[in-house]
Amino acid sequence: MPPIFLLTGFQPFRGERINPSWEMARRLDTEEIGGLRIKSVRIPVGCASAVRRINAAIVRYRPRAILGLGEAGGRTAISIEKVAINFADERASSKPNFGIGMTPVIEGGPQAYFARLPIGEIMRELRRHGIPAQVSLSAGAYACNALMYASLHLMRRRESIPVGFIHLPYDARQGVRHPDQASMSAATMEQAVRAAVAAIARAA
Repeated sequence: MPPIFLLTGFQPFRGERINPSWEMARRLDTEEIGGLRIKSVRIPVGCASAVRRINAAIVRYRPRAILGLGEAGGRTAISIEKVAINFADERASSKPNFGIGMTPVIEGGPQAYFARLPIGEIMRELRRHGIPAQVSLSAGAYACNALMYASLHLMRRRESIPVGFIHLPYDARQGVRHPDQASMSAATMEQAVRAAVAAIARAA
């Protein structure tokens, strides 16, 4: 059995019928890419619940690589997250008020972790395919950040394991509800995720 590449996506939230992160993750489930078998896991939206689910998945599957996907409505490009912070805002505020209503993702953990992904290679691959992409320095303070931080914390002693997170724009189908926001076609996002997974698998 090939080693596992753990790929996660979130369930729909805030009234959306789909979440592009899970739509992309489930498309790759059970595929083998770069000698790793994709195992896609659907994550509930919420800091504490996301941490519990990712921790359980890591313990169960003992992955060789981990990539979380999330939705970032309003962003215009594929966003490769560089930093996860040890703050969780269960209120999902778009502008977190650090200190008030905030709790640590992991009590006693470091203030932040840096992603362990081949970010330069991923960026080159996406640009080679003509896909808008950027490196982001903020994964927010809600479930996406919590999942990324918890993944890096649990794998902190296994430094050879690539771990990180990518935010996706709205799916073009969500544009009906968000006509003033940027979106991207599902085909382009799938191409981007496949390219990122392949680059990560080569580094694993």
